[in-house]
Amino acid sequence: METTSPAAMASTLSPSTGTPSPPEMSERIRNAADISVIVVYFMVVMAVGLWAMLKTNRGTVGGFFLAGRDVAWWPMGASLFASNIGSGHFVGLAGTGAASGIATAAFEWNALFLLLVLGWFFVPIYIKAGVMTMPEYLRKRFGGKRLQIYLSVLSLFICVALRISLDIFSGAIFIKLALGLDLYLAIFILLAITAIYTITGGLASVIYTDTLQTIVMLIGSFILMGFEFTEKYMNAIPSYSLFSPSHDPIFHCKDMSHVKAACIMCGYLKLLPMFLMVMPGMISRILYTEKVACVVPSECVKHCGTEVGCTNYAYPMLVMELMPDGLRGLMLSVMLASLMSSLTSIFNSASTLFTMDLYTKIRKRASERELLIAGRLFIILLIVISILWVPLVQVSQNGQLFHYMESISSYLGPPIAAVFLLAIFCKRVNEQGAFWGLMTGLVIGLIRMTAEFAYGTGSCLAASDCPKIICGVHYLYFAIILFFVSITVILGISLLTKPIPDVHLYRLCWTLRNSTEERIDLDAEDKIHEEADDGIDEDNPEETRGCLRKTYDLFCGLQKKGPKLSKEEEEALKKKLTDTSEKPLWRTIVNINAILLLTVAVFVHAYFA
Repeated sequence: METTSPAAMASTLSPSTGTPSPPEMSERIRNAADISVIVVYFMVVMAVGLWAMLKTNRGTVGGFFLAGRDVAWWPMGASLFASNIGSGHFVGLAGTGAASGIATAAFEWNALFLLLVLGWFFVPIYIKAGVMTMPEYLRKRFGGKRLQIYLSVLSLFICVALRISLDIFSGAIFIKLALGLDLYLAIFILLAITAIYTITGGLASVIYTDTLQTIVMLIGSFILMGFEFTEKYMNAIPSYSLFSPSHDPIFHCKDMSHVKAACIMCGYLKLLPMFLMVMPGMISRILYTEKVACVVPSECVKHCGTEVGCTNYAYPMLVMELMPDGLRGLMLSVMLASLMSSLTSIFNSASTLFTMDLYTKIRKRASERELLIAGRLFIILLIVISILWVPLVQVSQNGQLFHYMESISSYLGPPIAAVFLLAIFCKRVNEQGAFWGLMTGLVIGLIRMTAEFAYGTGSCLAASDCPKIICGVHYLYFAIILFFVSITVILGISLLTKPIPDVHLYRLCWTLRNSTEERIDLDAEDKIHEEADDGIDEDNPEETRGCLRKTYDLFCGLQKKGPKLSKEEEEALKKKLTDTSEKPLWRTIVNINAILLLTVAVFVHAYFA
């Protein structure tokens, strides 16, 4: 075994922080093949984003944020998968696999069941309701504004505290190890590129680039999986193939069947993290035991700069040590793809929440042009806040990214899940019950989260000082308890207060989903005021624009105002956007595939248990 002298080891440490210095030049991606692959990759991504910018309708809010409901099932399924699988999974899931084994994959496989629930039960209601965001659904379902505003603010906080910062930090770990760049310089470059094609392209750009990046992620991950198994395990265990069904191209109708097919496709793709992330993490622990599996705090500090362990470096170590020139550049592209595809969807979704649910409350007379610009500017604000949040992610949960991600979800998510579940399947639930159920769940979750931030989660060397009554239950069990507490509060208060008449609930809950009667929205009065405030500058004459103004409008998708729709055209458009009809043949096919996916999900849980 090759040994390292104390002097050489000391030279790899930063004198001021005790963290490792960037890798030696020979370990970095500094060859023509790797650089060429990365450059070509970015050129292709930017080309796809610009193509979406010029091709799609971004001149309306619906076109920018919803892509006009004109996307086929396969890019939507790829986008759904790529948006969920970020660099936090490549780094965090592989790291937890190195520390805990294959049980970590259960987090991903449980999603197979929930994806089918989403496609078959939740999405049809959302489409029939004709909503653009989840808080907007709560406004239609319960009336009032406080639920919508609360959920919008909480969702934006979760975006910053959980999704954006986590992806940025985990991606930066890989990039810093691969390129030797300063952490925040790498973050700035990636966010700048990501923001450009998100701001300019809207959701269509997100979907098309996500589709491209899903392909890149899968190809690169499969290649690395082959290298790592060949390196250590090819002759140690029998080989077997991973079942990966071919998706039937006959799903061509852009209707409810496309939604279900996208969920099924995403479900099959969710089988892959076990083989592309968890097992590579386990293999990295065996190949690089001294670094990845270090247990003595002083040794871990030498290798990765943290006392709690270096498992987060499991996947980057495989890439840097096993991949040849060119393919190493491809794998860096994979990490960039996963990071950027996740960030683009988050930026677009968060921008939609802010623009539709918060900004319109502040600026009730805002024109559509102003809303589009406000959404793009909010993306820039999100970037700044997320970068400032990164240091908090570094010290939270002792640096264990995957546990940080799941714990935050367990503290804040259950009350939201309870409200949406009861909103759809229990029409007796009213606004008072939903609001106070959310408030109760939020207070309980914040108490647990704040206590863990203050006292820490402890380690094998030192237990946490957090009171047992608050932190004595594992965060996953805590999530179950919080979920049922929230349900109890919601149902209890709803049963003690006045119910919502059915006339306000047509096509908003499951038992009334097929009603053809006219619905009187609980927010109808607010909508009348909003419509009266719309179009305040429609009578203004078209101003003469110079070249710079035309270029700016092209960049931001403001160059086409679009004709004003007649009453008949508005009704036709509304009917298209709320249509959930399916052709019998395709409905049967997606139902059969759903049963097959459920069978596969049960099998893999049982086989690897």
